[in-house]
Amino acid sequence: MDTISVNKFRDNLKSFVEQVVSRHEPLKVTRRAGEAFVVMSADDWEREQETLHVLQSQNLMQQIADSFETHTRGQGYKPTDEQMNEITGI
Repeated sequence: MDTISVNKFRDNLKSFVEQVVSRHEPLKVTRRAGEAFVVMSADDWEREQETLHVLQSQNLMQQIADSFETHTRGQGYKPTDEQMNEITGI
């Protein structure tokens, strides 16, 4: 994650916002007399929140572990060729 001063951020706000949105990388902004803060795109923030929700849910994490286990043993769900074509858009 890149880090810049609040003064540099303020002076180049538009370009830094464009950079954060287009690169999908957060930007840490430091202040002399206060806590630093992070700027990130709304889409990236929403994805982070969804990931945190999954990671904090014991039920979802158990479902993922169970699914991985059956997949590893070769016993997982296998779509038909027709279903795969629909999924991949072919």
